[in-house]
Amino acid sequence: MCGIVGVAARSPANQAIYDSLLLLQHRGQDAAGIATSHDQFFNMYKAHGLVRDVFRTRNMRALPGTSGLGQVRYPTAGSSDSVDEAQPFYVNAPFGITFVHNGNLTNWRELREELFRIDRRHINTNSDSEVLLNVFAHELQLASSGVSLDENAVFNAVSAVHRRTKGAYAVIAQIASFGMVAFRDPYGIRPLCLGSLATDNGVEWMVASESVALTGCGYTFVRDIAPGEALLIDLDGNVSSRQCAENPIFTPCVFEYVYFARPDSLMDGVSIYDARLNMGEYLADKVAKNLRLGEIDVVMPIPDSSRPSAMQLASRLGLNYREGFIKNRYVGRTFIMPGQAVRKKSVRQKLSAIDMEFRGKNVLLVDDSIVRGTTSQQIVEMAISAGANKVFFASAAPPVRFPNVYGIDMPTQAELIATGRDTNEVARAIGAAGLVYQDLEDLESSIRDLNPGITQFESSCFNGRYVTGDIDAAYLERLGSTRGNQAASISDDDA
Repeated sequence: MCGIVGVAARSPANQAIYDSLLLLQHRGQDAAGIATSHDQFFNMYKAHGLVRDVFRTRNMRALPGTSGLGQVRYPTAGSSDSVDEAQPFYVNAPFGITFVHNGNLTNWRELREELFRIDRRHINTNSDSEVLLNVFAHELQLASSGVSLDENAVFNAVSAVHRRTKGAYAVIAQIASFGMVAFRDPYGIRPLCLGSLATDNGVEWMVASESVALTGCGYTFVRDIAPGEALLIDLDGNVSSRQCAENPIFTPCVFEYVYFARPDSLMDGVSIYDARLNMGEYLADKVAKNLRLGEIDVVMPIPDSSRPSAMQLASRLGLNYREGFIKNRYVGRTFIMPGQAVRKKSVRQKLSAIDMEFRGKNVLLVDDSIVRGTTSQQIVEMAISAGANKVFFASAAPPVRFPNVYGIDMPTQAELIATGRDTNEVARAIGAAGLVYQDLEDLESSIRDLNPGITQFESSCFNGRYVTGDIDAAYLERLGSTRGNQAASISDDDA
């Protein structure tokens, strides 16, 4: 999962890109990068680390221009060790293109072979994003006529990208001396939205992964980019769009609403905060059926993304609500940290318990999800160490039992605590006196209640159904083997 942004402004764009990346930092903490366009030249800087640590005054001064792109990276396909894997990416032909991508291609290996063998393009990293950029560049070259380029050529190139690629992708690209193009895969798995800002010099535009990046920078949210749609902003600030997919089927990733997106974002017509309140409503009903409410003294969230669900659950059940854990704001989100060893080390650095809130009480902890179980187990241990008599656990999401292949870092079933275990066995594994999982139907309803136009979701990590139709057992086995080899390499390096 990554956060991407594109700015087409009337004044220097570097500060707006930087500010928007800060607002999207929750989507990736491995690396950050910005590329701007000025006087027919691209200027770029990217490095490992958080946005605030990557960019200094000297870096910002070296990023002139009124338009540009930015990304915060959460590594999936490819390697997180090399800064060459960080984005934006750049190709010089045709025309010169900078490029940022959120998501994960499922056929990138086949495409990479095609690019070399047929299209005669060399890929210099193991990143699926570089593959996607070169597919777009190649199709743009085929669609354009000589040295000229028009919007039909751009939209035709995006249509060709949709035909060749499979998987999840939200993309923003800057074409030198022409403009900015943004597009979304035909399923709309990954989010992308458009905002505007009226200035004395004309309208400025921003495209970003989440609406909070727009509104936090003073832009007005205009709309979401539709699945399969491409949007073009030319050098004069004119916006045009076209549906470029033959059969778009809106199927957004349900995990965006559960965990990744900020609660103050509006995504595909759904308030993330309201969706999480609804998750708490539905979860409360199941808790009432599966646990003895008289045994629960207090409900506590695992900060931060589960807070709305925990509040609503406590309110619906008439239970006391307390904040028992304090979060250290200067430690990143453990789920999206590269490397299990880093995740284990960071949990106790990230959270500390308020003993008086736990001492002598039976506590119901509410979290957004349970993935590997490592964090949940340590949090239960912390609650017991703080003096809790019993610790119950409730998850606003169903059991995660299948790998995700569309941009979330949970590719092997062996890493998922719910694989091969029923609810009681997971409860014992994390040390909880009882465990309640949300039902998938209720999770999807909590979102659909706010936007009935969403008729289906990408929920593969819960139900094993992959919407792109190209994932089979052999693919998952290869993915698991690759991840296993990478983990072994990391262990060898640490030793």
